[in-house]
Amino acid sequence: MYALLTGLSVIEASSFVASPTCGLYLAQMGAEVIRVDQIGGGPDYRRWPVTPDNASLYWENLNRAKLSVALDLGHPEGRELLQALVRATGQFVTNFPAKGFLAHDTLAQGCPGLITVRVMGWADGSPALDYTVNNAVGYPLLTGNGPEPVNHVLPAWDLLTGAYAAFALLAALRRRDQTGEGGEVRLPLSDVAIGTVANLGSLAEVMTTGADRPRLGNTVFGLFGRDFLTRDGVRTMIVVVTHRQWANLIAALGLADAVSAIEAARGVSFATDDGLRYSHRDALFPLFEAAIGARAHADLAAAFDGAGIVHSAYRTMHQAVADPALVADNPVFGACAENPSGATYPAAGAFATLPGMDRQPPRPAPRNGEHSERVLAERLGLPSGAIARLFDSGIAGTPK
Repeated sequence: MYALLTGLSVIEASSFVASPTCGLYLAQMGAEVIRVDQIGGGPDYRRWPVTPDNASLYWENLNRAKLSVALDLGHPEGRELLQALVRATGQFVTNFPAKGFLAHDTLAQGCPGLITVRVMGWADGSPALDYTVNNAVGYPLLTGNGPEPVNHVLPAWDLLTGAYAAFALLAALRRRDQTGEGGEVRLPLSDVAIGTVANLGSLAEVMTTGADRPRLGNTVFGLFGRDFLTRDGVRTMIVVVTHRQWANLIAALGLADAVSAIEAARGVSFATDDGLRYSHRDALFPLFEAAIGARAHADLAAAFDGAGIVHSAYRTMHQAVADPALVADNPVFGACAENPSGATYPAAGAFATLPGMDRQPPRPAPRNGEHSERVLAERLGLPSGAIARLFDSGIAGTPK
């Protein structure tokens, strides 16, 4: 966590991945992010993975470094308190519906400079999830070898949308500094997905060729890249992205003469052309399968590392977290023993580093409603008697 955004306060009313990710990134860079939930937790409060005691490790890590206010949002007074917090703060991140008591025009009454960043499913306001948007833009039918579609387990569109939402909020703040104007930023998950398809050239590809890309399994489209099996049964991914890496790969495997023979037979040169290496993979892959299959993984890994060749053996996530370079010796992680779940494990802090700024230990996630009393007093100026009434009547909640 860095103090770059010190002085920025944001109200977050959200659930699941995209919108909480936006708040998480802001909090890790020093913003005060106040998450407002239903008393007892919202729909994602128990989302898996969970501990044996049913505490959500998912929720715990997406909400680090935030404050928590718990209100009865089914009660008119609870909704009014959330509205008041948004107006008092002036910055709001949510994935709740655009209509109703959290509509931007309603919230902006009395707070004309309000900035709302609203993460949506589809642009028309209809719901969508990462898993359904991914299907809509076509990726599961490009993944695997077919014929059935293959869904990936990484919620890529949620994560990209969360990061873009944080960026959009900062852009809107800069605009307000220049013009004095607030406004609502709408960020549909579907637009992030199809816009990314376009940015990668895939939209233009299908429209100019009139056909879908073939399903390639683990082969990388347009490059020399695929998984190979070593003599001792280790499956490893090798990808060539520079001409130097191609030359070094051939040398490391002793394939220079065999590759030259293919070039001569086919009238091509692979030395400086990624596309040709991909197009002639039918001839190249058998050579590399044999050469890699004749050597042990440790031997190959040492040779590849020395030659600057990009490779990685496949492993389970359990194996990955045991890698000191990824976790134990990685400064992005820090100890955080104050987790609401009671579990102790490495916790991630801010991913980016800046010169002259030391990393701070990751802060824990709050308990549901942990900061209700403090926030209502500081942000709304409510006296202790009024806050006590809210707790006694069940409008506000906090852990005992």
